[in-house]
Amino acid sequence: MRRLPLACSSHVLEPARAPRPLRAAIGLVLVVASLLGAASGAAAQDDGTPAETDAGFVRVFEVSGLLDPVVAAAIEHAIDSAENDGARALVLQLDSAQAVVSDERLNELATRFSDATVSIAVWVGPSGSVAHGKVAQLVGLADDVGVAIGSTLGGTGPQVLDADRFGQVWGDNQALLADTEINWIQAIEKGIVACERVSVDELGGALSEEESLARCANPTIGDFLVSLDEVESRVVDTDGIPRRSLVTRTFFGGLGLPDQLMHTVSSPPVAYLLFIIGLALLVFEFFSIGVGIAGVIGAVMVALGGYGLVVLPVRTWAIVVLLLSMVAFSVDIQSAVPRAWTAIGMVMFVVGTLALYPQSDVAMSWIPMVVAAVGMGIVMYRGMPIMVRGRFATTEVWRDFLIDEQGQVVATGPRLEVEVRGARWPASSEQDLAHGAAVTVTAAAGSVLTVEATA
Repeated sequence: MRRLPLACSSHVLEPARAPRPLRAAIGLVLVVASLLGAASGAAAQDDGTPAETDAGFVRVFEVSGLLDPVVAAAIEHAIDSAENDGARALVLQLDSAQAVVSDERLNELATRFSDATVSIAVWVGPSGSVAHGKVAQLVGLADDVGVAIGSTLGGTGPQVLDADRFGQVWGDNQALLADTEINWIQAIEKGIVACERVSVDELGGALSEEESLARCANPTIGDFLVSLDEVESRVVDTDGIPRRSLVTRTFFGGLGLPDQLMHTVSSPPVAYLLFIIGLALLVFEFFSIGVGIAGVIGAVMVALGGYGLVVLPVRTWAIVVLLLSMVAFSVDIQSAVPRAWTAIGMVMFVVGTLALYPQSDVAMSWIPMVVAAVGMGIVMYRGMPIMVRGRFATTEVWRDFLIDEQGQVVATGPRLEVEVRGARWPASSEQDLAHGAAVTVTAAAGSVLTVEATA
């Protein structure tokens, strides 16, 4: 028997190995990976940043529009989350012209501010944002305040926050802020915005006084964050200009989708337009046959608009006037001819619109009011009458095709009826016709046939 060579024999007995080219490729990948890891570690040591830090995180919560019950509850939830998650600070990115919650509810929110175990800061930004009215009183309770370039703060009015509990919220600036809306430069001059951490000296003197002043104004949310004591940052060089870079992580949040919907319908123009358009659709549905899509949409819009009007400060009598204007419109819609009641309804609609919101609390632009008045006038003077006439007009049916048709008298007496083509018709005749007599149709007027005895 021929023996196998030793090499072949050992090849059969040894465990299977990867092909030599594959082993070489794997080895090369491992070497490159180790070199990259070493270079990365060296780079981390060179720039002074450790591979792992305990810089923590901060939460940024965006607040825009009127401070209504939805936003108030969301802010409290954001405070709870920041405390429970161990955040270093909670930053409110604020753009709000007024609080429409009750003074009692505002004091509850202020108490939550004061009792929070996490630091709360407020940045009025981005550029063009405002913190006015009672919202500005709440801002006065924050641990840190920033005002972006182009933004304003103030116009607080009389303090509604409990003085025994919170004291004078703006201290020496209370009288100024009560009647005045200050800009970012005044906020810096009055010490409302602190500048210590972004001073010229700290950044090596590379910034001019004007640049330093602008930096103090916290033009971006990042500039405000690096000014907070709770946030870790480091100075980096960007194109020869020293600036601070965040080390602490930042998480951004805002209202969820359902809350955002309810917050949107609580704005003055949206609540007003939803309410009056919904009323108009319900009036349309009332004068149409059956319950259709217009009625369903109208009911939903009235419900959403009604929620907004309940949340906002409104004059109840103005809502009643708007409802009565729809009743006045309906009087003439029923006759399909716009007359005096349409004019009365239009006057009531304009009065209710102008008086709906107290201007001292919330203001609505004239644009939605003009659009609503013009649109309602067109709908009630032209649209609704045309709809009603088209919906309920009786179609004229011509029956001349029955002339010369043969039939039979099926009823006599006070009301003559004949049967033609298997259908009964009211009839008239100058002859005395007996029951069962054969007749011929000679004319048709509406649904009444003129007949005479068949010769």
